[in-house]
Amino acid sequence: MELAAWVEASSLARVLRGSGTLYMVLNATHILGIGLLLGAILPLDLRMLGVLRGPSLAVIGPFLSRMAGAGLGLAMLTGFCLWSVGATEYLDNAAFRWKLVLLAAALGNVALLHRLGWQRVVATGVADRATRVLAGISAVLWLSVLLAGRWIGFL
Repeated sequence: MELAAWVEASSLARVLRGSGTLYMVLNATHILGIGLLLGAILPLDLRMLGVLRGPSLAVIGPFLSRMAGAGLGLAMLTGFCLWSVGATEYLDNAAFRWKLVLLAAALGNVALLHRLGWQRVVATGVADRATRVLAGISAVLWLSVLLAGRWIGFL
């Protein structure tokens, strides 16, 4: 909690609390990052699962993976900035804590997918059974992160 109090007292948090416009733009940018992330990762997961047909995974996989990574980076950077405004309050929010746990699980799943077979998927354009399982878990986890994030405002 000391870290949260320190973050809340930072110049970043003070600037954001002092400018409704800047906070609004940052919030919109956070939503853009989430849109990029989910707009890339869900089609990729569905393609690996075989639900979607179309371009080969060897063709679209690297592009969608990079777009999801860019969206994740943007969402995490802006999310940290938004968190700074009320860090202590956010840590008291059960939905925020769930979001962090689900985010950690989703990132762990990404790491596992990249360790176990992402290069093979890109090279061959084919997702094996383990990759399909991880793709299904990915879709569920990222949607759960989104829902937990929306839940924050209702607690």
